[in-house]
Order: sequence, then C-alpha cells, then structure tokens
Amino acid sequence: MMNQILFSGVIGLFLTLVGTPLLIKLLARKGYGQYIRDDGPREHASKRGTPTMGGIAFILATIAAYFLSKVITGKPPTYSGLLVLGLMAGMGLVGFLDDYIKIVKRRSLGLRAKAKMAGQLIVGIAFAVLSLMFSDARGNTPASTKLSFITDFGWSIGPVLFVVWALFMILAMSNGVNLTDGLDGLATGASVLVFGAYTFIGVWQFQESCANANTLTNPNACYEVRDPLDLAVVASALMGACLGFLWWNTSPAKIFMGDTGSLALGGVLTGLAILSRTELLVAIMGGLFVLITMSVVIQVGSFRLTGKRVFRMAPLQHHFELKGWSEVLVVVRFWIIQGICVIVGLGLFYAGWAAEK
Repeated sequence: MMNQILFSGVIGLFLTLVGTPLLIKLLARKGYGQYIRDDGPREHASKRGTPTMGGIAFILATIAAYFLSKVITGKPPTYSGLLVLGLMAGMGLVGFLDDYIKIVKRRSLGLRAKAKMAGQLIVGIAFAVLSLMFSDARGNTPASTKLSFITDFGWSIGPVLFVVWALFMILAMSNGVNLTDGLDGLATGASVLVFGAYTFIGVWQFQESCANANTLTNPNACYEVRDPLDLAVVASALMGACLGFLWWNTSPAKIFMGDTGSLALGGVLTGLAILSRTELLVAIMGGLFVLITMSVVIQVGSFRLTGKRVFRMAPLQHHFELKGWSEVLVVVRFWIIQGICVIVGLGLFYAGWAAEK
C-alpha cells in the first residue's frame, strides 16, 4: 500500500519538471506577466513581466499524480483525499480569477475584496460541511468537531462552530502562504518541507490506526483518522509537484505561482491539518507562514496606533532585503527557519504518541 505514496510523489515531481516549462511558454506567449509594486525593493523591478499563475502547474500535477497512483496500484480514492484535493482546486480557482483579472483585465487589485472573500467562503464552507459526512465502518468522518493538536482533544464544538473554525484556518493559512510568496522559491520550498512532514504523519497514523488494534506497538495511543494513508498519498503528490515546480521557481524565477498557487497551497495545508486531526500543530510546522503573517499584523497595528513602523517593510522577508541581505540569502535562511519549525512539530507529534505508553 505504501507504493501509492512513492508513485504519487514521483509522478508529481516528473509532471511539474516537464510540464512547467510548457506552461511558462504558454503564459509568456499570452503576455501573462507579473505586476511588481513600485514601493518594493529595487531589485524586484527586473521581475516585472515574469509569467505568473504558475500554481496551475502543481495543482494539475498533484491531481494527476493522485489519480494515476490509484490507477497503478488499483486502490480506490477516498473521501478524505478527494476533499483535500477539492479544497486545493477550489481555492486555486479563486486565486486564478484574481490573477486573471489583475493581468488580463489590467485591474491591479484583481478580484473585488468582497468577491474574493465570497469565493473563499463558498469553497471553505463546502469543504467543512462535506468533511463531516461520509463516515466509515468505525463511524469516523473525514473531520471531527473536536479541536485537535496531535489528536482530538476536549469537547465537541458542534458543526456550526466547526465550520467557522475551519474557515478561519483556511483564510489564515491561505493569507500566510500568499504573504510568504514574495521571493523566488520561498513559499514553494517552505511548503515542500511541510508536505514532507504530512507524508510522514499520514504513514505513522496509518501504522498506528485504532483500526489496527491487534498490531499496534502502543495500543494506548492509536489514531482515529478516517483515511491517514490517503492523506499521505496527497501530501506526497504535493511534495513532489512543488519540488518539481521549485526547479523553475527558484532564483532567478522563470515563473511565479501567483495567487493561484498561494491560495491553493494554503487551502490544502489546512485541509491536511483538519483531516489528520493536527489543526493546532500546523501552526508550528508552518511556523514561517505564521511568522510572516504576524510581521504584517505588527507593522499595520504599530503604524495605526503610533504612526511608526517596526520593520523597514512588511512582510518580514522584505525587511531583511532592505537591510542588505541578498534575496537568495533571505530565502535559504527562511527555509532553515521553516525546517526547524517542521522538526519541532514532528518532535511534538512523536512525543505525544510516546507519552501515552
């Protein structure tokens, strides 16, 4: 059964390595180039006109890799896998419309704020509602109405509050990835690390599933997750697809992911967290996205309250650029920060399991 994970990752990697250059040529031919802010670092001016909406490449590659791995292994798709992919595609569609209006319609702000929010809400609500359906033989639905860290804890918050909570997570993580996507390869590489972690988590949860009570190494710490192995298949496909995309997205980037990619990545990260019952843990493993989001919150809050800025420019990566760090230096050091966050998150995940012995 682990072959699915290997196949999905390899196929996702191959498809973006081969497919992204074709997308670059298509977007360049149509003139779908990136708009660069005049108030940003001067070095970014040279990026104006670089093809954007590259998220199309890894969205399609991930979906194709998932289904091809099913065809190769003869395993059927699961509701959990389809829901996460649906959330990714839905958020990606909202981002695509935003990118399309910015570039083709020459409207710098893209979708109207209300229209963009409405699209995200529709996709998020559909995911949250459907994730509380389709129970398996053990009565587990893809999502749970309990909050979770490394497993579910506490009392059920009920379906209505769960939908609100899921929407908050989706919007927060999508904005976090979107804000991080300001330097060549930064958001892509950071996402690869988190998807790698979720591949491991899915495999571990499958091996220690409560459904396998007779073979567990620690019966007191089993996981009630509906389809953990299939979530690992999705995460592996994403890891491979993003890694292949990074080949073309790293500095100097030949293509940008755009809102098409950043909203999709934020959505699918949240989907993996909710369905693997690690909702609060994703804030640690995706710590770079949280850190960059908080830099914007602090900057805006400080300016409104005191009229002074804490950073030279927000998001945080641009602050260090203006301090004289090269773009590659910022990206690599931020990847290291993300790697540390992932290691800490996985350490907490394992510690929680070991503590139940």
